[in-house]
Amino acid sequence: MTHHSTSRPLHAARAPRPGEPGRRPPAQVANGAGPGLAWLLIATGALGILASFTITLDKLRLLEDPHFSPSCNLSPVLSCTSVMSSDQAAVFGFPNPLLGLLLYPAAVTIGCAVLAGARLRRWFWLGLNLVTLLAAAFCMWLMTQALYVIGTLCLWCCLTWAVTIAQVCYVTTHNLIRGILPAPRPLVTFLREFHWVVPVTWSLGIGLLIITRFWTYWHTLL
Repeated sequence: MTHHSTSRPLHAARAPRPGEPGRRPPAQVANGAGPGLAWLLIATGALGILASFTITLDKLRLLEDPHFSPSCNLSPVLSCTSVMSSDQAAVFGFPNPLLGLLLYPAAVTIGCAVLAGARLRRWFWLGLNLVTLLAAAFCMWLMTQALYVIGTLCLWCCLTWAVTIAQVCYVTTHNLIRGILPAPRPLVTFLREFHWVVPVTWSLGIGLLIITRFWTYWHTLL
């Protein structure tokens, strides 16, 4: 009598790796995120809330008293009053910082949820990516207006630019590495090792624009 035994296949199916082209990432990888991104969203969101709240409060005081001078009025170049009084400070018919008071708390909430182990859907990560991208584009438009139209800078505004850049860069990096956004494998490998390159280069570029735009003034301080 012949006994037939069932043997396991010699080559078991290999689990797909995150970001590997042609393979769909597992749900846990696609929907989860590490504590690094969670803490970044919490920290940048908190800083954004601080900046937005301070600008809003100073704006209200300025409306009450046209002679009020915010604490960030440090020089002819670093003058929050000039920025707050501009048309660009209320593009949508209300003070721009109110948008920050809406969006930055949402970033903190998402960061806390991720830190607690929440696994968010792919569409949520894509939506977050889109919102941070639009926010960064808006900040860059405000930056060009401050540099080349208004001619002064608000330090609190600069802080919102910095935190928004960090958010869009690292949310995008997360989505690319986890396979939520399609990307070639060399790009994913690069981002794993050098995720800091884009935000640092972006921030240095803004710093260079600020230095060159107000070089005459900076030169007087030397």
